[in-house]
Amino acid sequence: MKFYLSSYQIGDEVDKLKDLIPKNNRKTAYISNALDFSDDLERRKKSEQFDIGQLTKAGMEVKQFDLRNYFNQSDILNNDISKYGVIWIRGGNVFVLRQAMRISGFDNVLKNFAKNKKDILYGGYSAGVCILAPTLKGLELVDDINQRPYKEQSDIIWEGLNLINYTIIPHYKSDHPESEAVNKVVDYYKSHNIPFKAISDGDVIVIE
Repeated sequence: MKFYLSSYQIGDEVDKLKDLIPKNNRKTAYISNALDFSDDLERRKKSEQFDIGQLTKAGMEVKQFDLRNYFNQSDILNNDISKYGVIWIRGGNVFVLRQAMRISGFDNVLKNFAKNKKDILYGGYSAGVCILAPTLKGLELVDDINQRPYKEQSDIIWEGLNLINYTIIPHYKSDHPESEAVNKVVDYYKSHNIPFKAISDGDVIVIE
């Protein structure tokens, strides 16, 4: 599995992203479950359409992939997501995203992909990259841990996917509404000796 990890939206390394897209499978699963806490459906739709437009321009064949359709059906999810060459997970609330991954079994599917599928690209931004860390501790300084959009999951999940050995902290020193709170997250990680990389909007981390 390869990774294209952006602070915000598609980032400033679009040419690199184009090179990472599997040439034989440009089908892209666009996952926006980090927004499931929001009641502003019109704003959500506009944001999703903007993302999809950016990804389409980069050469992807994008389809929305809703984890809620696979709650407690991990075998079906594994079969369906295996048809895609790219998985793109957008921002929102990282704790809500973690809940959706747990209930659908997508967390374990991704871990298996990371071990066994070399020809798949994982891309995303904000919550979609924070989720890869060993822990989500400290991110409650930015995202509301009390959001519970799913009746199937009531406990807070503090464990990340542990697909990388540090936390990516997005929106650092950026023109973003969360940037001030992000400074507190950086301070928290420093004081608790938790490995992290803080990136500004436009910045991208690529792992091949």
